[in-house]
Amino acid sequence: MSTGKFSPSRRTILMATAAAVPLASIPLVRQARADGLEGVELSQYQPVFFTAPEWQFILAACDRLIPAEGRGPGALETNVPVFIDQQLHNGLGDDVYMAGPHKADAAPTLGFQGTFTPQQAYRTGIKLAQQVAQQKHGKPFEQLAAADKDALLTALQKNEIVFADLGEPGLKASSFFNQMLGDAKNGYLADPMYGGNKDMKAWVAIGFPGARAAYTEWVDQHNVKYPLGPVSVSGKRA
Repeated sequence: MSTGKFSPSRRTILMATAAAVPLASIPLVRQARADGLEGVELSQYQPVFFTAPEWQFILAACDRLIPAEGRGPGALETNVPVFIDQQLHNGLGDDVYMAGPHKADAAPTLGFQGTFTPQQAYRTGIKLAQQVAQQKHGKPFEQLAAADKDALLTALQKNEIVFADLGEPGLKASSFFNQMLGDAKNGYLADPMYGGNKDMKAWVAIGFPGARAAYTEWVDQHNVKYPLGPVSVSGKRA
């Protein structure tokens, strides 16, 4: 996102996140489906979780969270929305304990306290965000100017939009925003087999070598820039 405190530097955030997000933590998509995701074109993709109106919101939101302008590719260039759609369809959050008790005022160190699954958070968050966009601008989020999109996303992040005032006390706007931003970053940096990071463009941008099997010939080479591009789990090269 080009404005707002949550995106100080795309390169800084993404390089830090690359080291922090283990690919093994991302739920596996069925192999038959995964084999075809690397070649998907965003313009031709048919979402399997999101409805058509929700999909328009996700495309627009991802485009502002990781925009195309700058030193690296944007979310739409790297199929980040495809990754999010596939993850939600294939059980993202199934391992989250949902039985409670849940304390909304608990310290952040106590971890996730929400009663919404990721799927529920997306459906509810998109609905309420669109409601705010209509009330404030008279048009859906995806039709807003870039600055207005940025302002609305920032308001979600800062809880300046209060979902309780819109009839949903069980979900904070920031929880929805953080879920979406985290999933966008995961999709940007994951192996292409999961639908995002198309053609390993994000890995190329940050200099990540991907899933190369061995680096033995480089063990004793110091202060030399690694010259080879990334390789995906499937063996494809950027």
